[in-house]
Amino acid sequence: MADREGLSPGLVVASFGRHVLVESPGGARRICHPRGKKARAVVGDRVQWQQTHDEGTIEKVEPRRNLFYRQDEIRIKSFAANLDQVLVLIAAEPEFSEHQLARALIAAEAERITPLIALNKSDLVEPFERAWERLLPYQQMGYGVLPLSLRLSGDVDREHLMVHLKGKTTLVLGPSGAGKSTLINLLVPGAAAQTGEISRALSSGKHTTTSTTWYWVDEARTTALIDSPGFQEFGLYHLEPAHLAGLMRDLKPHLGQCRFYNCTHRHEPGCAVISAAAHAQCEHPVTANRYRIYCDLFEELSQPPRY
Repeated sequence: MADREGLSPGLVVASFGRHVLVESPGGARRICHPRGKKARAVVGDRVQWQQTHDEGTIEKVEPRRNLFYRQDEIRIKSFAANLDQVLVLIAAEPEFSEHQLARALIAAEAERITPLIALNKSDLVEPFERAWERLLPYQQMGYGVLPLSLRLSGDVDREHLMVHLKGKTTLVLGPSGAGKSTLINLLVPGAAAQTGEISRALSSGKHTTTSTTWYWVDEARTTALIDSPGFQEFGLYHLEPAHLAGLMRDLKPHLGQCRFYNCTHRHEPGCAVISAAAHAQCEHPVTANRYRIYCDLFEELSQPPRY
């Protein structure tokens, strides 16, 4: 229902370039475009929009609880806003990249969004055991890690997942081959049809292919999944190198215990992080691989931009 100024409330449920698809409280959807940079919206945004002919104009984006995004050396890619959690889906095979996983977890921590890790292909016994062992440090850090076998036990996995997803808005991230499409289709049987409807709505050629899409999991529209591509390259250039250690759960307990207050945790004497990486039996251990990831990311974020 529109207010006195002719504005209607809506939820952004898909994005494609500068244009978005906005859903009204009653479920109707309309293509909208922003009026100026301040009205630039992403999936998950609550907006105020105004009808203009057969489309709409976004006049205002409501304040966000959070914004999950990545930034490479050239541009920022926003995934979604107002999230309750991020589900990072990886697989036992092909072998997942721990660097990629760490980047996604750090981005979630930076926005205070709860991350959840799901490891698919538990039916591949030996590869799964190896992958599960690699994730043990993450369980010790307090991350939830779910075993899945999306190819075989769909109904079981659906119930297992819904325990963690019910009543929440969850962004699903995953590299190619991890089973992200299978997971989306398992939880939202009509997902492919919805994507097709969006594509047909945009068939005029004025808009590019949708990149991020919101799916309601239940008829009551209380549980939502957001599917977004782009996991392969996950830049963190929006973060300061000095803040990095505080966003890594295994390094964070050691902050403030170093000899120097401005310790970078890479070469300084008396560094508590370096000590934890060297002593696996300490209370909050830092594995050699995680410490390497920290050093690599610190070096990357310390480089001047290549403009």
